[in-house]
Amino acid sequence: MNPTLQDGFSAGTRNLDAGGMEVISRDAALRLLDAGGRELPSLLSAAQRVRARLHPAIVTYSRKVFVPLTNLCRDYCGYCTFRRDPGQPGAHTMTPDEVMEVVRAGERMGCTEALFSLGDKPELLFPEMRDTLRHLGYKSTLHYLEAMCEMVLRESSLLPHPNPGLMSVEWLSRLSRVAPSMGLMLETTSTRLLARGAAHDNAPDKVPAKRLRVIEDAGRQKIPFTTGILIGIGETLEERVDSLIAIRGLHEKYGHVQEVIVQNFRAKHGTPMASWPELDHQDLLRTLAVARLLMPRMNIQAPPNLSDPHYDELLDGGINDWGGVSPLTPDYINPEMPWPHLEELRRRTETKGFELRQRLPVYPEFVEQAAAHSELLAERLGGSADPQGYAGRAA
Repeated sequence: MNPTLQDGFSAGTRNLDAGGMEVISRDAALRLLDAGGRELPSLLSAAQRVRARLHPAIVTYSRKVFVPLTNLCRDYCGYCTFRRDPGQPGAHTMTPDEVMEVVRAGERMGCTEALFSLGDKPELLFPEMRDTLRHLGYKSTLHYLEAMCEMVLRESSLLPHPNPGLMSVEWLSRLSRVAPSMGLMLETTSTRLLARGAAHDNAPDKVPAKRLRVIEDAGRQKIPFTTGILIGIGETLEERVDSLIAIRGLHEKYGHVQEVIVQNFRAKHGTPMASWPELDHQDLLRTLAVARLLMPRMNIQAPPNLSDPHYDELLDGGINDWGGVSPLTPDYINPEMPWPHLEELRRRTETKGFELRQRLPVYPEFVEQAAAHSELLAERLGGSADPQGYAGRAA
């Protein structure tokens, strides 16, 4: 074993997770992230061995439609092309008919997830959004989202997965009754990135403490939750590791984090970070492997479209999930990066020695936890999941 890995797996309870599985230490994680290229093969091999013990044979994905409910947002992140101000070209809030049009098309293509993405409480900044909500008959963006999730749940075969930004305890509870899972990217624990000119300058909803509070509140309510980190936006290696450890700590306390996403920054034309250097591919693989060694039991995902054309190499880093992939709608957050064709995704996954399985937006081991939140969810999940908890319709 590589000396750094050996040191990271040294004896002592500080290097065991809540289930007694060996994990690397924080110091070892930092050394591995900072190691040279010659260290990478042994690091990847270690991550693959851990995955083989706990996530053998199967790599999952969710066949989804992307529903951009509104792209109006009060945050101005330095890397984002999704958000709009009212009146800007492309600014739009979907009507219920538009939502269901996308959902129905997804049904015909075998999708099981409706991923709701939207700006964070735009009505707090924009009177135009308040007018739109009044016209639609809702008090707030979250009230509208709740209604759309319930509509999808009652009137289609898809299951909603909302990503609405910061939420109160009350709203976590309300949405958990109409969505089997939900998500909020931590992105980073770095408060430095809130400074003027940094990635989260003028983004009040990206304060790390606020996002950690939402993830913890979801844990207290036993809500299956997706979160993750965004890497390459100016964080230090220490902050990258600390972000992963913060997620791990919340999951060990509450057992609700169904998936950890490791998402690499991609520079986008027209943003303040358009000239920011993108992450080296080896750095991404190294981060994936460290995430696997820090969190052996957890589902770890990396988006394939953000690493095209070499996305199959992400499997070498120890991931066991591709996330949501759509045969119909673009990735509205990264519209310049198309999804891989599902048959090509299957072929590449199988070439690496894995079976590709379609899951629901809630992972198999969290289906029972999700169903406990409402009779409607229990009924819908019972009809959507196969006996193992994967998507009932083979794809």
